[in-house]
Amino acid sequence: MMATKRKVAKKVPTRKKASTRKQTAVAPAPVHVAKDTDDVQRQLKALCDTGKPIEVRMAALQSLGAAAFSVPNFESVNADYIAALREVSTDSHEQLRRRALGILTRNKDGFAQKKLLAGLKDPTKALLPPEKALQLLGNDVHADAYAVARAIVKKPPNESAKREALRLLAADTKSAPLFEKVLGDKKEMRENRQLAASALNSLNPEKLQLQARKILKDKSDYADIKATSLTALEQFGDDAALGEDKALMQGVTRFGSSKTTAKYKQTARRFLSKYDQ
Repeated sequence: MMATKRKVAKKVPTRKKASTRKQTAVAPAPVHVAKDTDDVQRQLKALCDTGKPIEVRMAALQSLGAAAFSVPNFESVNADYIAALREVSTDSHEQLRRRALGILTRNKDGFAQKKLLAGLKDPTKALLPPEKALQLLGNDVHADAYAVARAIVKKPPNESAKREALRLLAADTKSAPLFEKVLGDKKEMRENRQLAASALNSLNPEKLQLQARKILKDKSDYADIKATSLTALEQFGDDAALGEDKALMQGVTRFGSSKTTAKYKQTARRFLSKYDQ
């Protein structure tokens, strides 16, 4: 009896893993190439038929995507296509939801935008994980999306979501103070700080210069962040002001002589030679 129980215990997690794979990766089915609008209507019916295997429905979605560019008079069934996409955007299968929402957001569909925003504000209404929802909102960004993204940066459900929120905010002028704070926070993930530096370079270059100088004067900051700061100063800094900043020059000298990569040392030497240091 004990041997039988051990065998059962080994089989259970195997079945669970298989179930997870089915939800995250669907094996491709043959894709029917639609030739006319009647074919399109048949594919729309297959897409929305929850009784059909998910592989068949995913193939129908792929066929419809191609038909939108190849079938004559597709405009006459485009409204039906959008309606079908909206219907399956709330389907029980996540991959199908994600694909449908991706097509809708690329077409700047307000329905998809509202659904994704609602899910970010209230996780019980979420159709996708927050990081995926933020990625799709990036296809058609509105002020509401910026407000939600800022809230996620302040109180992120996970690090991936925070990173995607920062990417989305990179074009939001109101978020410059947020990026300044992220860049200057040594407790932040370094990838987030790099994103912040890039965003600040576009949104408020002067603030980037100030932060870069502080970082290079800080003996304890990370080498990659210092290198990014040094590049920003080298390319966009005020030469006259930089040349008179003795504390900055000392910081760059320390950085260039520290145990860091040859590439970083070369960057430091090039910067110092510009000011005869």
